[in-house]
Amino acid sequence: MSEQTIVVLISGSGTNLQALIDATQEKRLKAKITAVISNRKAAFGLERAKKAAIPTQTVSLKRFKDQGKTRIDFDIHVAKLIQENYKPDLVILAGWMHILSPEFLAFFNDNVMNLHPALPGQFDGAHAIERAYEAFKRGEISHTGIMVHKVIADIDRGEVILQRNVPILETDTLKDLEARIHSYEHKLIVEGAQVFLDKLTY
Repeated sequence: MSEQTIVVLISGSGTNLQALIDATQEKRLKAKITAVISNRKAAFGLERAKKAAIPTQTVSLKRFKDQGKTRIDFDIHVAKLIQENYKPDLVILAGWMHILSPEFLAFFNDNVMNLHPALPGQFDGAHAIERAYEAFKRGEISHTGIMVHKVIADIDRGEVILQRNVPILETDTLKDLEARIHSYEHKLIVEGAQVFLDKLTY
């Protein structure tokens, strides 16, 4: 069987991308990252990809809107870019700060994976870590967690591939909790990617 391939979508510093790069280089993740696509040209993750000799592309929603085009036009452009150039086995959203439309997902066969810093059904959408921290301070939860899941049109509601509980300590600041969650994320995104690839049928 030929080596399975991954395209990673990012928007920021790319620490989870780095975890994926390290895992592929160390053969803990049995796949090849064939491209990294960012919707921000200043994203440091692009530098991480270049250092690992992974091709990169930058796409700009603002440029599309300036041309009188829509978010849907943008999504279709990104989907075609991925499928026509790379045809990956798996697309991973690793800090991609753009909600994907059904029009984007229509180009893929249930093979888009997202990492979300909350447990299923708890803190869907943006600012999940801050919301969990505030809920803990109010005594509503005793811990939080993270998950990797399949991407569907409903935000953070796709089939869960893996999840992990993350403890919150009484002494935690928000920064402490963010750092702990990120350290868990770097492991789970790699494990989730391998589980997802192992389940793919040909």
